[in-house]
Amino acid sequence: MAQEFTFTVNGVEHTTTQNKPLLRYLRDDLHIHSAKDGCSEGACGTCTIHVDGAAVKACVLTTALAAGRNIVTVEGLPEDVREAFVYAFGAVGAVQCGFCIPGMVISAKGLLDVNPDPTREEAAFAIRNNICRCTGYVKIIDGILLAATILREG
Repeated sequence: MAQEFTFTVNGVEHTTTQNKPLLRYLRDDLHIHSAKDGCSEGACGTCTIHVDGAAVKACVLTTALAAGRNIVTVEGLPEDVREAFVYAFGAVGAVQCGFCIPGMVISAKGLLDVNPDPTREEAAFAIRNNICRCTGYVKIIDGILLAATILREG
């Protein structure tokens, strides 16, 4: 009998017998597309998700290693959080091609969970493992700080 791996994704329990990269399971089996496949080797951060509250690259985590864990993608963030980031990133012009943005948002949300009023330096540090090929990160950091203000002050 095949081994089963059970974990929660965005509040829903899932079980699989396939031991494969979690990113492939999220995209191919669950059709969750916010976690992007930018490099498949943990270098770019476009596949960043929260696993038990910590930012993790889904391409280097397997379904076996995810067993028993709580996984959250952008789709699983509360609506007010998603709306705050959409508004903030749009207002400051932080989105160009948009490919990196879900990973940036997940990394930023991890920061805001522990520090709702970060400095520019803290915001920059939070996204240090997320590569954006379009910008110099200034507007993305501006977006994170504006989202922090919106979430903090309503």
